[in-house]
Amino acid sequence: MSDFIKHECGIALLKLKKPLEYFQEKYGSALFGINKMYLMMEKQHNRGQDGAGFASIKFDMNPGERFMSRIRSSEQQPIYDIFQKINTTISNEINKNPSLSKNLKLLKKRVPFLGELMLGHVRYGTFGKNSIESVHPFLRQNNWMHRNLIVAGNFNMTNVGKLFSNLVQLGQHPKENSDTITVMENIGHFLDDAVAKIYKNLKKEGFSKFDSSPLIAERLDISKILKKASKDWDGGFTIAGMIGHGDAFVLRDPCGIRPAFYFDNDEFTVVASERPVIQTVFDVKFNSIKEIPPGNAMILKKSDNIDIVKIFRETEKKQCSFERIYFSRGSDSDIYKERKKLGYLLFGQIMESIKDDLKNTVFSYIPNTAETSFYGLISSVQDYVRNKVSGKLNESNFDLTEIQKILELRPRIEKIAIKDVKLRTFITEDNSRNELVNHVYDVTYGIVKPSDNLVILDDSIVRGTTLRESILTMLNRLNPKKIIIVSSAPQIRYPDCYGIDMAKLEDFIAFQAAIKLHEESGTSGMVKEVYDSCVNSFKNKKAEVENHVKDIYKSFTDDEISNKMCDMLTSKLNNIPLKIIFEPNCLYLTKFSNASFSGPDPYMCNFVDELEGIKDIAVTKFVKFLSLSNLPTYAISLFIVNSIGKFNGVL
Repeated sequence: MSDFIKHECGIALLKLKKPLEYFQEKYGSALFGINKMYLMMEKQHNRGQDGAGFASIKFDMNPGERFMSRIRSSEQQPIYDIFQKINTTISNEINKNPSLSKNLKLLKKRVPFLGELMLGHVRYGTFGKNSIESVHPFLRQNNWMHRNLIVAGNFNMTNVGKLFSNLVQLGQHPKENSDTITVMENIGHFLDDAVAKIYKNLKKEGFSKFDSSPLIAERLDISKILKKASKDWDGGFTIAGMIGHGDAFVLRDPCGIRPAFYFDNDEFTVVASERPVIQTVFDVKFNSIKEIPPGNAMILKKSDNIDIVKIFRETEKKQCSFERIYFSRGSDSDIYKERKKLGYLLFGQIMESIKDDLKNTVFSYIPNTAETSFYGLISSVQDYVRNKVSGKLNESNFDLTEIQKILELRPRIEKIAIKDVKLRTFITEDNSRNELVNHVYDVTYGIVKPSDNLVILDDSIVRGTTLRESILTMLNRLNPKKIIIVSSAPQIRYPDCYGIDMAKLEDFIAFQAAIKLHEESGTSGMVKEVYDSCVNSFKNKKAEVENHVKDIYKSFTDDEISNKMCDMLTSKLNNIPLKIIFEPNCLYLTKFSNASFSGPDPYMCNFVDELEGIKDIAVTKFVKFLSLSNLPTYAISLFIVNSIGKFNGVL
């Protein structure tokens, strides 16, 4: 993606089913679990490089012995930082007492993190929050083992205000009004309640307080706790948690917006945000890894019993399209096929734009996430040539010379764009910052001729900032006949409130283009009408709402909006024609090969709740909602009410 957009997080959970001695004997190290967690987190660094955290729980420890440990880092290399500290601590302890390496029970008691249950987390900082206090996992401590709770997740809740208010009404005093703290305290409240009720029953049965402790662990029903805690949750989430005595859980939202995969055998159970991570780290086959169903929780008891329990009512699966297009690792089989198909489906539009002139067209892509789609595009070119040859051979009097010319056609594939450096925006002054952005990419000179069309594939175009300030400036230096920018995603018209740190509505180049078209066509008055409709909808707080903002786009075709984008960007070119091509919505929705998601529809799951408590956080929270249709009106209302100021001239 040329526009840098951050994602929320990735998780990794590992439960060892055998004693540490088993792993030392079979795999040569008692640190088997820690080492695997390091690899899983490192191989999910695509999901977060601003912070990382790791927590572990040791089983069967005596009172007074440390059984929970947690470490977090927001350093420049957070994953390396935390595991270096963990391994240094363990190595120092063994160096002081070499006999510990042969006495694992004593080593387990003496050093932190050497446990049987582990939870890891990687994250991108969102909304400027990148302090150590914002890094997962979060810890809720108590002298009762069963009331200790560790939580980490890949999530964004849309109704934090309501959830926070619920806690206050219960008499609690949360230390922070954030989704992570609110979710943890929400689960913690019902955990406390469940433990208290079980203990009350055990007391009636004649058990002492001491004898009740292990029985509480056996009787604790995690699924009931999660059902009660998540009753009012709305958002996209995969939330993992560990309870002090050794139970664990992973819960997914009902629409399957945030991913979660698991593998289980007689040695361990592992859960991660990315399927290929499990495949690689544990060397297991694709078919042996399962997906936690949307709306379900995976419950891991200390006793090694595993249950998949439905927590939310069934709803349509609507995964995040940006998970598929951009954030997920391309080594996943399904993700790879989908991205490749996206590129394949674009060829027809490209051929129309270059007027079938393959001979004088150079194909390239913006590194690195568009690479797979590019392979699909080139496959389509090859199929085109093959079909032309077949057509000629089927003619009764075919011309061998003409066939030879067709066979000589080859897609001219070149590496044009090179991401030279990763520039930090330490300069705040706009002109100076834009000058830096101009040099994010470098070009390969001497490849493109003045008679050549230049086709550049990107996986998506959101704000168009890097396209405007860097890519087009760079491509202009090559002086091609025509530049065609191709996006393997449809036009991005609405933000994402479910977990992607995107721009505000007014920042999307598609929205800006639509506003320009209304200005030019003399229909600016309807923008004011949409604004008023959104405000009224927000005030009415209806459960069923209509997305009035769709009306802003309804007056124009996709091509008209794309062409207006070109007009807005051509100032960066020296009279070189520019064409922008997007993946058509219909193709995106209906023609995937082996696609396992429903496309870019919104991810609605009891989205509309009481709006009290939302209003104060909406300006920041609602800058997040990737969707191509049906965004709730009150969400759009908030965007327009709070950010339409730049278009006052239109209104």
